[in-house]
Parts: sequence; C-alpha cells; structure tokens
Amino acid sequence: MPAIVPIRDLKNTAKISALCKETDAPVFITKNGYGELVLMSIATYERILARQEVFDRIDEAERQFSAGQTRDAFASLAELRAKHHV
Repeated sequence: MPAIVPIRDLKNTAKISALCKETDAPVFITKNGYGELVLMSIATYERILARQEVFDRIDEAERQFSAGQTRDAFASLAELRAKHHV
C-alpha cells in the first residue's frame, strides 16, 4: 500500500525522510485531497532508474530484432573470445 501524506506534514522533514527510507517506495504528498508531489529516497530513485534502463535496453533489442539486425550467437561468441584472448 503506498504511503500518502498531506502536504502540511512536510514540516516534519525528519519524519518524512524516515518514511521514505522505511517504505522503500515513493511517498505520495497530497494537497486538499489531491496528488501534488512524490518523494522518495535516493536508493529507491536509483533502483527505479536502473530498472528503467533494463527496460529501455530490452526495447532496443526488440526493435533491432524486428528490423532484422541479428547476429549468429556462435559467431558473436567467437569474436568476443578472440578479442579478449579467451
């Protein structure tokens, strides 16, 4: 369940900081009952960015596959082994 906090509670920054760290998820800030802001710890932010990077790379790989930009796996491995002298 997401953490939802009214904007007036932002006055207690230590409490909000602790909430962001303990929930390990974005904390939604509301104003007059409507969504206003989203806060999160740096660790959560970095985790979300890393996950998005994986999704972006998968999307790119799927685009390349659809465009016929593929290579033989055995040829690719042979090239890598030769390049790294393995």
